[in-house]
Amino acid sequence: MGTFTNADGLGLAYHGEAGNPLICLPGGPMQDSSYLGGVPLDDVIRLDLRGTGDSEKADQYRVDHQVDDVEALRQHLGLDKIRLFGHSAGGTLAILYAVRFPQHVEELVLVAPSPRVTGIDVTDDDRREVVLQRSGEPWYAEAVKGFEEIWAGNFTPEAFAKIAPFHYGRWNDAARALEDHPSNDEAAREYYAEGAFDPEQVRAGLANLDVPTLFVVGEYDVALPPKRAREYAGLFARATLVVQPGAGHFPWVDDPEAFAATVQRIP
Repeated sequence: MGTFTNADGLGLAYHGEAGNPLICLPGGPMQDSSYLGGVPLDDVIRLDLRGTGDSEKADQYRVDHQVDDVEALRQHLGLDKIRLFGHSAGGTLAILYAVRFPQHVEELVLVAPSPRVTGIDVTDDDRREVVLQRSGEPWYAEAVKGFEEIWAGNFTPEAFAKIAPFHYGRWNDAARALEDHPSNDEAAREYYAEGAFDPEQVRAGLANLDVPTLFVVGEYDVALPPKRAREYAGLFARATLVVQPGAGHFPWVDDPEAFAATVQRIP
């Protein structure tokens, strides 16, 4: 584990060491980076976001304020340019960093990134299309009840717990293990607070972002269905979209070899 201090004097932690690392920003939002520990890639560093893992708690958790934390890590590592990997809500942080500091980004790898930062809306109908494709799964009858509750407006923890199998291509022990990783729920509520970003400004920045960007999304991802992923990738000046067959929201768990081959083939 390494540590560094951000511009406000906050102590932050990261895990891994490499000469030209792929810096992984966790999703959740505000989940401990430990869930990314199994990402099957070489030269990886995982950042513990403020208030998670081994990083100190903060007074402010809004995502735009955490952009400066990524910049502080870049400076600490002594790198002119960095390679950023953002998963889910971590994709928002990676994108905001790239828009603000394009001169310091060598490449972006966005894995099932949240589209919220660009104002793309994933509708209930979008999710239904994906959900119905899983109707042959042994867990489907019970899990779909959770979505029926959510679509009816009952946003309870119990309903969200029921839909967990839909986040994975295979509901197995490796998938269940990811459900147990801790997160900072209080910080998560602040992550997307009002004023964190302007989707139109983000879109304008992405249209001019001269950075190679790889999108990796799962065929069965209910958070970012492939149809919306294609729309999302189309906002970037230099994007390549790969839809991993049989995968959900955590494609490296569903097929580590396919995921690694996709990500490590780009410079």
